Amino acid sequence: MSRDTKNIYATAGQMKAARALLELSGEKLAELSGVSLVAIRRAEASRGLAGMMRANADAIRTALEGAGIQFIPENGGGVGVRLREPGKS
Repeated sequence: MSRDTKNIYATAGQMKAARALLELSGEKLAELSGVSLVAIRRAEASRGLAGMMRANADAIRTALEGAGIQFIPENGGGVGVRLREPGKS
């Protein structure tokens, strides 16, 4: 299996911050995303971009967004996450 590290848009910090905002355990994120807990922990332990296969990164991002997280891109102030207002996508 090849790893596609290009265009992985979630950083390890964003993943950890998103879980903290949601008060979501690693185990629960693994359940919601279908990505192994080992892969999640490995990605969160990295620096900068979360080093993982693109499909896993997409699954995690989709699960976090579905739970109410909005990812904030680099916009001069750095990347981040925030809770989305209820009822907004």
